[in-house]
Amino acid sequence: MTRHLSRRLLALALASAIAAPAAAQTANPFALPQAEPAPAPTGVDPAAFVVSDIRIEGLQRISAGTVFTYLPVERGDRLDSALGADAIRALYNTGFFEDVRLDRQGDILVVTVVERPAINKLTITGNKDIKTEDLTKGLKDIGLAEGETFDRLSLDRVTQELNRQYNNRGKYNVVITPTVSRLDRNRVDVQIAIKEGKAAKIRHINLVGNDAFADDLITEDWESRENNWLSWYRRDDQYSREKLSGDMEKLTSWYLDRGYVDFSLDSTQVSISPDKRDMFISAGLTEGEQYKIAKVQVTGDTVLPKEDIEKMIPVKEGQLFSRRVLEFTSDGIVSALANIGYAFAQVNPLPEVHADNNTVDINFQVVPGPRVNVRKIVFKGNTRTADEVLRREMRQFEGAWYSQAAVDRSKVRLQRLGYFETVEVENVAVPGTDDQVDVTYTVKETTSGSFMFGVGYSQLSGVNLSVQLQENNFLGSGNRVSVAAQQSSYQKRYDFSFSNPYFTDEGLTLGYNLWWREFDYSDYGVANYTTNSGAGQVFLGLPITEYDTVSSMIGIDTNEILLSASTPISIQDYIDAVGQNTFHAWRWQLGYSRDTRNDYFMPSRGSYHRSTLEIAMPGSTVEYWKAEYTYSRYFPLNPSLILLTAVNIGYGDSYGDIKYRDLCIDMTVTCTPENDDFLYTANSDGLPFFERFYAGGISSSGRVRGFVDNSLGPHEFNGFTSQPIGGALKTVGTVELVFPKLFDSPAARVSAFFDVGNVYADWDTFDAAELRASAGIALLWRSPMGPLSISYALPLRTMDADPLTRFPGDDTERLQFTFGGSF
Repeated sequence: MTRHLSRRLLALALASAIAAPAAAQTANPFALPQAEPAPAPTGVDPAAFVVSDIRIEGLQRISAGTVFTYLPVERGDRLDSALGADAIRALYNTGFFEDVRLDRQGDILVVTVVERPAINKLTITGNKDIKTEDLTKGLKDIGLAEGETFDRLSLDRVTQELNRQYNNRGKYNVVITPTVSRLDRNRVDVQIAIKEGKAAKIRHINLVGNDAFADDLITEDWESRENNWLSWYRRDDQYSREKLSGDMEKLTSWYLDRGYVDFSLDSTQVSISPDKRDMFISAGLTEGEQYKIAKVQVTGDTVLPKEDIEKMIPVKEGQLFSRRVLEFTSDGIVSALANIGYAFAQVNPLPEVHADNNTVDINFQVVPGPRVNVRKIVFKGNTRTADEVLRREMRQFEGAWYSQAAVDRSKVRLQRLGYFETVEVENVAVPGTDDQVDVTYTVKETTSGSFMFGVGYSQLSGVNLSVQLQENNFLGSGNRVSVAAQQSSYQKRYDFSFSNPYFTDEGLTLGYNLWWREFDYSDYGVANYTTNSGAGQVFLGLPITEYDTVSSMIGIDTNEILLSASTPISIQDYIDAVGQNTFHAWRWQLGYSRDTRNDYFMPSRGSYHRSTLEIAMPGSTVEYWKAEYTYSRYFPLNPSLILLTAVNIGYGDSYGDIKYRDLCIDMTVTCTPENDDFLYTANSDGLPFFERFYAGGISSSGRVRGFVDNSLGPHEFNGFTSQPIGGALKTVGTVELVFPKLFDSPAARVSAFFDVGNVYADWDTFDAAELRASAGIALLWRSPMGPLSISYALPLRTMDADPLTRFPGDDTERLQFTFGGSF
């Protein structure tokens, strides 16, 4: 239930509590003259008189004009007892006055009033279950708000209603204490102090009459549960009348889905302990007999060929009756008709029960209704994002026949933009017609910009800080702009990128990247060297189907390598073989992706494939290629469990001419071809060291949680330390069970994972026995401050340290996290 709906329900509940008007006083409104009047003729009111003037007394805040507006008496009117009673009643009904009195001075009508005080300040304290803003809004809707007229009767009835609201939430110890403090100038302060207490807990649920199924099996999906080890978190042991009502519906559905057509819920009893802390629930039921399907038929105007409709029906003769299967079948036929324009089609499964042989005949009655055309597509809630950005994602078009598949696909495309927290769609019939609808998409925008920062600490590099400003929906245009700067003991980095996903109406993406990086790998935990690199790139993306996109990037970059005394020998040899330490490259990349996921941030179904081939083209300092494949797929096992499988594989190698150079092992001697004992040949064969793959950590593309970032794969010992030098082959995989319902929020989910992977020097050195593995739990939360990812992993397959070669073991890190703050 949304917050606005909660406010409306609360306002209606409170309004109904004070709907009864205050009773009008019926005492004689006129003061009789001192002298005894003469007997009046029969049927004549002796107190009646003609009003020559009206005087109002006792007013403080309310103007006399307001009183005259409501007073049903004017100068020249003949005022009798009946009209006087009506006048008092009318003034009381305004709610402005505590007392109203009518007097007569000659022929002048004197109206004396006592105003009700105004509410100076309204304070609510102690409420947790009902938000203060919702409660204040509900009270304001019925006139109990600061600046409004105070009514004691309204306050008393609101107090009773709040008690009822909390009782419905299982809080029977709630204490509502209203306090009214009188102030000067006929004002009051109203304080409502709430002591909610603790919700009564369900100690026992007892089902009576269930012979076919055990209690635990039936109540497995109930929201109301007996106290269990997860109750501290899920609060499912707290009693609520609404939750119990829903569970009784689930009980009925349980049996009807399993063929028990005669099932009946005979009674529901709820008892509470004397201290109002424990609840005991008992439900009496009659199971009846199981029924099977005897005959299935389709009637009505099917629109489509009848045999095609019959193929959509999974219900067969001899199967157990199931209401769920009937509803599923009806929904399938409705969807098929909705896809060809029949937006309001109905399929009514009509059962005919034969109690004598426990069978049911099912008649699917098809009522297609008129074929519907879409008049307009309307967007609501997009205060920042332009309508054009949403409209270009539409697969349902205005003026076309309605298609449920196109409407649903349009919704998925909006969800995948990443700009919206929720997307809802509604079909609104056009007044005066039965063959037109307006399709309304209501979105709730979320933060599409982010201020990403990372803070870390290590003994080598100390504090590391990175900053990134990114706006995925720049000025509501759908364009992506990113500016990043990173400063730490090992890196200075400056990036700028821009992309327009709809450079053309056909969806051609155009963008470019510019970046400069100064990176000191000696403090980064990998091979010790420093790079100064920069690049300029232009990229294109073209959708070829609804799910498939091809992309291309071309650019030029430069990379200066600065070595140190502790740089691994293999890297020094590569530089010597090439004969220079500055590498220039003309880079071309070709990519293909297929994305059928149903959400950008929290998908629950669908898959993602991406293949890329990157080539340093002829004319570059060194010529090489890299290929990478990424795959992930989400399997919804049930609404509370999703299976994720993912794999990432990368490989690269050199091509073209390989450069060679003879080098001397010992710099203290003179190496000559004749003195070849000290000679060896270095070459530039293989993927360059600065393009190699790494694995390990939580946020890298080679994700193996539980291991330090980039720490897996080949190492080289330089006499002092063992340094990761990366590899030409990367293979990483993940199996993850996601629990989307563990948190009552679409922005958070918990998962249990198993990661496996490693990096190898080349294809020939691959050994499955060298794969590392870890298992653990992870939390992914799209917090108001940005995406937060936390994992705790237990490494399962690791390499121990080798005391002979002095190579250390794997560098593990069980608790890992990344965090970004949004603007």
